[in-house]
Amino acid sequence: MAFWTWKTFVTGGVIAVVIGVAALSPAERAPAQAASSGKPVVIELFTSQSCYSCPAAEAYLGELIEDRDDVIALEWHVDYWDRLVHGGSAWKDVFSDAAFTERQRIYATQLKGRGYSYTPQMVIDGKREAVGSNRSDVSAAIRDLAGEVRLAVSAQTRPDGMIDITVDGPAEDTAAAIWIVTYLKSHVTDVAGGENKGKTLANNYIVRRMERVGDWTGTRVAISAAVTLEAGHGCVVLVQTDAQGPVLGAARCADAGAARS
Repeated sequence: MAFWTWKTFVTGGVIAVVIGVAALSPAERAPAQAASSGKPVVIELFTSQSCYSCPAAEAYLGELIEDRDDVIALEWHVDYWDRLVHGGSAWKDVFSDAAFTERQRIYATQLKGRGYSYTPQMVIDGKREAVGSNRSDVSAAIRDLAGEVRLAVSAQTRPDGMIDITVDGPAEDTAAAIWIVTYLKSHVTDVAGGENKGKTLANNYIVRRMERVGDWTGTRVAISAAVTLEAGHGCVVLVQTDAQGPVLGAARCADAGAARS
């Protein structure tokens, strides 16, 4: 059984509800199970290093990254926590970005659910949302969406700094964009302020940049785009309907001899 604590606040026009988990049942702690189709479900965690309830969701995201090939998981660090003072001090998340806060805000206006931004929040395939530490709800969403028809996407990096992308599948009646999302694979931060003051936090697949490189028009498309990957970084390709709607397909960037990156 899970026990929840709620804290509501308003900052910079953003209403945020922070939900903390005091205990989880064994069923909720167990990893979600779903058959891998080679067309992964995309999990986006909106989080902050200043959010007391977020480390549990970040740990869960790390487990999904480590244990499952049928999901692509990403962390987006929002900035509205950066201005909150707790215990006499605030903490600016070293990975926070106003653009990531805006991405979450758009989801809040479009997805069924709470209708506001909060942390920790997971968005699944741009179609469903759940409290990021609620494993049973996230697992159910992955299971429900895994069987949906989606585009086949491949992303192959080349030694010259280019990436070859192909997108194929059933025609869609809506416009979609092809995005390259680059991320830092892992990072450990000693937090000196805010609600997590004194803690050492581990983050994984931390989004650093998102760039639109092409369009899906309903027929097979093959494009090449430049990508810069620094040491310790990786990338994924997302195909998402315009106006930040559902994710139609995704792939991890791969290079010769690498199964995952």
